[in-house]
Amino acid sequence: MRISRILDKSKALIIPMDHGITIGPVKGLKWNEMKSTIEKVVHGGATAILLHKGLYRILDDIPNCGMILHLSASTKLSEVPNWKVLVGSIEEAVRLGVDAISIHVNLGSKNEAQMLESFGYISDACDKWQIPLISMVYPRGINIKDPYNPEVVAHAARVGAELGADIVKTNYTGSYESFKEVVEGCPVPIVIAGGPKTETDQEFLQNVYDAMQAGAIGVAAGRNVFQHENPIGMVTAISKIIKENAPVQDALKALNRS
Repeated sequence: MRISRILDKSKALIIPMDHGITIGPVKGLKWNEMKSTIEKVVHGGATAILLHKGLYRILDDIPNCGMILHLSASTKLSEVPNWKVLVGSIEEAVRLGVDAISIHVNLGSKNEAQMLESFGYISDACDKWQIPLISMVYPRGINIKDPYNPEVVAHAARVGAELGADIVKTNYTGSYESFKEVVEGCPVPIVIAGGPKTETDQEFLQNVYDAMQAGAIGVAAGRNVFQHENPIGMVTAISKIIKENAPVQDALKALNRS
């Protein structure tokens, strides 16, 4: 029941908006913009939004989409910004009434072991409470030379599945062929990270299309959506690809019409 609230016919279009802790109140996520940003992405067809607990507590209205609570945090101001620590609990998620939990693990970082330990703890708690778990598992740290290397991305995705995630979010490797190998190595559904804002809309939408053709179930895109000049149009365009298997050119037309 809960996982159906964050998906649409088994497809995921998740808009993470947890960046306020990591990098601060950036464009699109300033407090006076948050209500409008949420309304726009929901209007465009987002299946879920992802926030930290503090914002869920003070939202004026309940979003008409799935709600995911993010339990991991670090800031760019830290000496170890890749070390994500737990800042919440399953009990808080239950009290808030959210539909799923997400956590973040950076493989190859100095504090990988602590993050994996937290992952195991939260996975067990999610199973106990029957709350879906989304793991954001990235190759990111001092031991990672190329975070888009298909072999290490496949390893990251497999870690997420092995430790009990219902959905794994990880990097897109840059091509259909290489990402297909990632999907084939992971026994649970995968969504790709939107990543940093791309130079062109076509580049971003092409990545989404190719990932879907390779077997992903969707995308979790933040900055490429909420920092876009037309967030409704961008979510509509992504939705065309994810939910209707539309080609990139049709998605671009939907973006420009919205």
